[in-house]
Amino acid sequence: MSDLKIVAEPGRQDIVITRTFDAPREAVYAAMTDAESIARWWGLDETDTRVEVSDARPGGRWRYVEKGPDGAEYAFRGVFHDAVAPERIVQTFEFEGMPGHVAMDTYTLEEQDGRTLYTSVSVFQSVEDRDGMVASGMETGLSQSLDALEKLVTERG
Repeated sequence: MSDLKIVAEPGRQDIVITRTFDAPREAVYAAMTDAESIARWWGLDETDTRVEVSDARPGGRWRYVEKGPDGAEYAFRGVFHDAVAPERIVQTFEFEGMPGHVAMDTYTLEEQDGRTLYTSVSVFQSVEDRDGMVASGMETGLSQSLDALEKLVTERG
């Protein structure tokens, strides 16, 4: 049972997400930055994710494309601003279907007795952009992605 918590307080420009993984943070960080791993956990259960680029270093780019069962593709991209293994990733996030609406995401991984506390803080350019993300159904995709990430890191031991 996941302890996923999503906090989007009214009137704020951020979303704070926390979840604990039953794996060391090195394993979680590796799965979050390795292209082959990302393709296995990122996105909705019913989509296939293609990682076109994932260069987790300051100035590096990322672009992932989800392909739905109907063949429709949805692309997401950003730039890494910081990547400190195994503790932190800072990157921009943009859905190409709504260009110009860019969020800044900071992921921190904290070791807790062999488990990892994952914290994600996404800061949007406006309250409206943040509210649009919440209204988009992002909670479903997020929950499915993090469940798949949990499965991947626990399988690897």
